[in-house]
Formats: sequence, structure tokens, C-alpha cells
Amino acid sequence: MRRAYFSLGSNLGDRREHLAAGVDLVAGNELHRVSSVYETEPVGGVVQDPYWNLVIEVVTDATAPELLARAHRAEEARGRVRDVRWGPRTLDVDVLLVGDERRDDPELTLPHPRMHERSFVLVPLHELAPELVTREQLEDGAGAVSRLGTLESLR
Repeated sequence: MRRAYFSLGSNLGDRREHLAAGVDLVAGNELHRVSSVYETEPVGGVVQDPYWNLVIEVVTDATAPELLARAHRAEEARGRVRDVRWGPRTLDVDVLLVGDERRDDPELTLPHPRMHERSFVLVPLHELAPELVTREQLEDGAGAVSRLGTLESLR
């Protein structure tokens, strides 16, 4: 068993519902912890509305490709359309880390290649696992981030 971290974000439709469903679809009974929800400034891509983002931690024996497949199934289940790179979406799920695994293949790079550049990943990841994010990374991350509360408190 090892710990894996996913970043989830939404900026279309009912963001809270997309995130809550995404947590359930990705983590299932392997969910260990869920960060707070943060409203975040979009980074890169087209002009679009702010996102709601969070990070989840699971304890799993699934392989990295299996975890990526879960992420894609969750996005599809929530109606994600991939027509504009870094564009608006109902649900975006990225595999950030899977234990200490290192991978660099066309389907999946671990750790996620841009996670240390983006505040919408760094801040909630730091909340769950401060040992994985340095103070310098937090300060240098791109995009404004504002804590909204927990998924439960946003009902």
C-alpha cells in the first residue's frame, strides 16, 4: 500500500457537486484525506471563470496507470469535454504523486511535471502533506488562491 495524491478542479456548472462526485469516483473506499476547497485563479489557457480546487490523498495498491484511468473515468462521468487545452471544465483530475514512483512516458509523468509551479496544487497539497511542499515553492507558485472551506461546509 502507498499514498497517492490527486488534484481536482472545476469551473463549470455546480463546482461543489463536481468536486464531491470526483472525490467519490477517484478515491472510492481508499480515501484517506481531503484538503479544503480553494477558489483559484486560472493559470494558462484561455480567459475563464475561477476554479474550485482541492487535493485528495488515497492509500492504495493500485498501479499508476490504474489511478490515471480512474481520473479519466471520473472526468468523463462528470461530462468533461476536451476541446480547448487548459480551458474551462466540469472536472479536471490530475495524478500528482504515487508513492515515490518516478515515471516519464507519453501517458503519465510522475511526479506531475507542473505541480510545483501552480498554487492551486501547492496550497491544498501543503495542507495535507506539508513535507512535500517547500515554503519557497508556496511563495513561487502561480495564481491567486483563497480558501473557501471544506466540501461539507460548502453544501
